[in-house]
Amino acid sequence: MPVTIVTDSTASLPEDVAVERGIVVVPLQVVIGAEALDEGPGGATPELVAAALKDWKPVSTSRPGPAALLDVYERAARDGATEIVSVHLSGDMSGTFESAQLAARDASVRVVPVDTRQVGFATGFAALAAADAVDGGGGADDAAAAARARAAASSSLFYVDTLEYLRRGGRIGAAAALLGGALAVKPLLHIEDGRVGSLERVRTSARALGRLEELAVQRARDEAVDVCVAHLANPERAGQLTERLGDRLAANLEGREVWCGELGAVLGAHVGPGMIAVCVAPRCPGG
Repeated sequence: MPVTIVTDSTASLPEDVAVERGIVVVPLQVVIGAEALDEGPGGATPELVAAALKDWKPVSTSRPGPAALLDVYERAARDGATEIVSVHLSGDMSGTFESAQLAARDASVRVVPVDTRQVGFATGFAALAAADAVDGGGGADDAAAAARARAAASSSLFYVDTLEYLRRGGRIGAAAALLGGALAVKPLLHIEDGRVGSLERVRTSARALGRLEELAVQRARDEAVDVCVAHLANPERAGQLTERLGDRLAANLEGREVWCGELGAVLGAHVGPGMIAVCVAPRCPGG
């Protein structure tokens, strides 16, 4: 294929989807204690991370280095790629995009790195938009533009049981985490310009999930959208939210289902057990 799409494991693309669309997935790593594991089956899984966090074991994450990404680019080139679009999570949340930029300088084919300014499934939907552009006959610039447009139009909303895990990872300040705990509130958060931002605060988890549902419906408006619900160690409530959104957004989904799955290990390490997220991604941004 003349143009190859690369993304990272935080995009949360199901393996069969990535294979079917020809998207190459580069793993980030989770470090539990002194053991570093690649994200994915056979390595760092959501279940492993959730258990480690509950046991208060040290958990951190690590980006792929430029050499690892360069190796991926060169393998794609050997397989026939003449251009590569490398679609990654927000550069403000991880150094993965920076690694892609550095690796692109030494690649033997043209590489266009894309900072989606998003995380999780919003990054995955951006990578799929890039693949759609390539399947439609577009080049690397077309694919990169499609990825950026879909990422910019997508909404990433999430609820966490506690802000402590985000504080530990440096994603929010200590003062915000302390305030949230002191008030016993359930924070609703979103991704705003590549960073975690506060959206609302409610008193109970039931109200938080209700507001997630309402906000997702509002963000969908009257557009055709893809919707995903992700969770970490909270399958029952995630399933309930998935069912409700499927019913309320049936017209927007146009016969597609709401995806529901467990959040990947890397992102899970930063939000903690109990988290539920919703991604609403317009299918034709600006169209």
